[in-house]
Amino acid sequence: MRGLPWFAKVYLGAVIGTAWALIGHSVLVSARLAPLDWSTLLVLALLFLVCESVPTLLNVRQAAVSVSFSAALAAVVLVGPEGAALVGMTAVFSVRPGLPLVKRLFNGAQFAICGFVAGWVYKRLLGGHPVIPSIAGFDDLIVPFAGAAAVFVPLNFVLIAVVLVTTGQAHQVPLRGLAQFLVSYLGYATFGLLIAGLWTTVNSISAVLVLLPLFVARWAFGQYLAQQRAYDATIAALCQAVETKDYYTRGHCTRVSLASGMIAEEIGMGPERLRAIRYAGMLHDVGKLGVPTKVLQKDGPLTEEEYAAIQLHPMRGLEIVRGIDFLDEAFAGIMHHHERQDGKGYPMGLAGDEIPEFARIIAVADAFDSMTSDRSYRGARPVEEAVAELRKGAGTQFDPVMVAAFVRAVDRDGWEPPRKVVPLPADASQTTTKDHDDPTAPIQVVSER
Repeated sequence: MRGLPWFAKVYLGAVIGTAWALIGHSVLVSARLAPLDWSTLLVLALLFLVCESVPTLLNVRQAAVSVSFSAALAAVVLVGPEGAALVGMTAVFSVRPGLPLVKRLFNGAQFAICGFVAGWVYKRLLGGHPVIPSIAGFDDLIVPFAGAAAVFVPLNFVLIAVVLVTTGQAHQVPLRGLAQFLVSYLGYATFGLLIAGLWTTVNSISAVLVLLPLFVARWAFGQYLAQQRAYDATIAALCQAVETKDYYTRGHCTRVSLASGMIAEEIGMGPERLRAIRYAGMLHDVGKLGVPTKVLQKDGPLTEEEYAAIQLHPMRGLEIVRGIDFLDEAFAGIMHHHERQDGKGYPMGLAGDEIPEFARIIAVADAFDSMTSDRSYRGARPVEEAVAELRKGAGTQFDPVMVAAFVRAVDRDGWEPPRKVVPLPADASQTTTKDHDDPTAPIQVVSER
C-alpha cells in the first residue's frame, strides 16, 4: 500500500476489515446456529476460484473481468449469506501471476461483502430459503435471486469504482455506457441461477457442467478484446501512413481522435458511437494518401488544380476506407469534416444541419489541434487563443453546439498540447507554409490563367 493516498489506504482498510468481520460472523453462525453444508461450499469455492484465476484482460491497464461472481450468486441460493461471503473471500487465493497482496485482499474482501449483502437481501428481505432447491419449489427462488443479483452487481461496481477514484484512476470508471455495462453483468449473473437449478438434479456435478458456458462467456470477452485490438492496429497503421507525408503533423490524428471523443462524451454519445467518432478522428485525413506529396509540402500559393487536389482529399479518404465495415458512421465524419456551417466548405458545400454530426465534431477538433500544434511556419498557439478562434468561427465555420461542448470539456479536463517539434535539418525538403486545417492560415490560391 506504499505510495497510495491516505484516503485510499483508509478505504482499502475499511473494506478489508469489514470483510474479515463478516467472515468471523459467518464462522460463528455456522458453528453455533446454522451449520453450513461444507461439501457444497467447497465445490462452489473451487468453481469461483477457477473462474477468478483465469479472467479476461480488458483494454484498460491492469484491469480484467471474470465471471466468477456467478458462483458467488449460486452460493447465495445454496449456502446463504454466510456461505456466499466465504466463497467470495477465496478470491484471495487466485493463482493469477503478478497480483499484489493488497489487490488480492481487496478482491476477496469486496466479493465477500457483495456475497453477504446479496445473501442477506435474498434471505431476509425477499424470503428466499438458502437450501438446495427442489424441482417443485424452483419457481419460488427466481424473484429472490433476481433481487440478490440486482444488489450484488451494482455493489460490486461501486466498491471497485471507489478504489479507482481514491487511487487516482477515476478515468477507468466506465460511467459512459454504465447502464449497458450493468445489464450485461446481470445477464452473466443468471449463470448462478443455472448452477442452483442444476444442483437440484445432478448435485455438485452442476459446477462442472456450468463451467462450459462460463468459459464460453470468458472466450467471448476475449474475442471482443482481440477484435478491438485488431481494429485499433488497422487504424494505427493507416494513421501512421498518413503522417509520414508531413513531419509537422505527427500525432495530429491521435489528438483529433482524443478531442473528438471529448466533444462526443460532452454531448452524451453512447459507447458504440463514441468508439466510431474516435476512429473517424484518427482517419479524418487518410485521404491525404491520395494527394501528391509535392502538393501537401508545396511552399507558397497553390494553383487551382493543386487546390482542387487538396479539396478532394475527404472523398479520397472515403474511397480508401470504404471497405472497412466496422467504421460505420465514421465514414460521414471522414467525408465531410471540411464542410462549413455557412455552406462554403468542401467537398459538397453542405451547410448547417445538412452536415453529419460526426463531421461537425471533427471540424472543431481538427482546427483546434492544428492551431495548438507547431508548424514549420509558426509555433503552437496557446490554448486560450485557439479557443477564442473557435468561438469566433462558431456559426460560420463551426457548429456552435460542438464548439461550446469542446470548450466545456477543455475547461473541465484541460488539454495537453503536443511536445515541441524539433526543427527539421536545414536541407530537409518539407517546408510547408500552409495548413488547410488551420482557420487562421488559409491556403492561398493563384489562377493559372
